[in-house]
Amino acid sequence: MPNIIERFEPLAHDYDVLLCDVWGVVHNGLAAYAPACEALKRFRAGGGTAILITNAPRAAEGVRRILDRFGVPHDAYDAITSSGDVTRGVVEKRRGESVFHLGPQRDLSIFTGLDVTFAPIEAADFVVCSGLFDDTVETPESYRDVLALMRERALFMVCANPDIVVERGDTLVYCAGALADAYRDLGGEVLYCGKPHAPIYQAALAKAAALRGAAPSRQRVLAIGDSVRTDLKGAAAFGVDCLFVTSGIHAEELGGREAPDLGALDAIFAAAGVRPRAVTRGLVW
Repeated sequence: MPNIIERFEPLAHDYDVLLCDVWGVVHNGLAAYAPACEALKRFRAGGGTAILITNAPRAAEGVRRILDRFGVPHDAYDAITSSGDVTRGVVEKRRGESVFHLGPQRDLSIFTGLDVTFAPIEAADFVVCSGLFDDTVETPESYRDVLALMRERALFMVCANPDIVVERGDTLVYCAGALADAYRDLGGEVLYCGKPHAPIYQAALAKAAALRGAAPSRQRVLAIGDSVRTDLKGAAAFGVDCLFVTSGIHAEELGGREAPDLGALDAIFAAAGVRPRAVTRGLVW
């Protein structure tokens, strides 16, 4: 059975750096989780470095503005690394090619400051997918024709957010990862810029190394997250421990936020072929 902990503090002493997921751990898409913010502040006060690592399809500064709006204090983290940052690096390397942006208007900030030419899907050289145009009503099925046309043209897709779904309050909404997976299933070529893939972890550890003056040992790095697919598998593949939070996107299948079904949790980990260092309902010092 998983190692369940109620408080983070005893585990915290084993680590120098946290790579902490944001949505589902630090906030729920509407407001900050105060106990999680306090836990991060206390970890930092003890000499630790907390890097927020998120599949948000926007640059770190854009993520910071959202965190400000949700009430996440600046002293809860040292830096932010986003899949949007990784995506921007990919777009920069394809300078001179035209882009079809598949996603909502609010994500256009991912291109700010870049020399980008936008084009319709019929003429674009590649696609940057940051999400659904309207995630309040649409599903991946809504994009059957769009993805078929992309496949017909053999367009390369850059997925700026590999998450399948995230919580928005008490509701789950689809993310870019759902469209990217559907396109991959059609035989399309996809580059995933966030968790569980290595580039975002490498970027986060580079920031930690700059802040600490030396690269941290991976044995002293802990990832925290609520998704088996992105956080847990990503940490395992990158060679760092993971603290798994049950009150996020898997809450309903685990029987609710307050008392997760340990048998169901064990089955999820077994099916994924990975296990966390420990499990907690929510990040609490």
